[in-house]
Amino acid sequence: MRDVDGIGALADDVRRALYLYVTTQRVPVGRDQAAAALGIPRHQAKFQLDRLEAAGLLDADFVRLSGRTGPGAGRPAKVYRRSQRELAVTLPGREYALAGELMADAITRSTHDGVPVDQALAEVAAARGRELGAKHRGLGAPLQIAMNALTQVGYEPVLEDEQVILANCPFHALAQTHTDLVCGMNEALLTGMCESVGRITAHLDPGENRCCVVLRSRSTRQ
Repeated sequence: MRDVDGIGALADDVRRALYLYVTTQRVPVGRDQAAAALGIPRHQAKFQLDRLEAAGLLDADFVRLSGRTGPGAGRPAKVYRRSQRELAVTLPGREYALAGELMADAITRSTHDGVPVDQALAEVAAARGRELGAKHRGLGAPLQIAMNALTQVGYEPVLEDEQVILANCPFHALAQTHTDLVCGMNEALLTGMCESVGRITAHLDPGENRCCVVLRSRSTRQ
């Protein structure tokens, strides 16, 4: 949600102009410099720069612009620079960075251990799934725990007839061109999460306009 707020902060014309000015400078920018560059009052620059900082678009430090230290050097001034955070908003949600991490880890493991890449990908995806499940254990019934966990990574889970349908594939574009690879990664990731949560299972069950995997309680007839 903070990514949405951050992008939304740029809807204001003055705020957007300040952001673009700060991010094109090679050194951090003070309030007076920003106000002079845009021809706006200092108090307006201060307010909007602080809004950009609060939205996660800018980072801030306090430095003595004179370069002097000690008595008489004056109070440190607040300066701004581009945030180190990366903001991205996609609708529906996509998690290509996660796919990239899993695939990079798999290639590394394959190169190091000499195992096939698809096997390595299944192993690292399952391990990540177990981590995801462990973060949410104890927060409700198993299917609800799974839904909470998968909401965080963009699967858009929906409970239907005692099973969880995943209305969105976070790796949609990759799945269109590398279907078997991505579906295998999805199945391994979700199987690992189910193992960690307990009493639920993941099943490869492709369907239109949704993820290729569904989740079911172990008590539900397969």
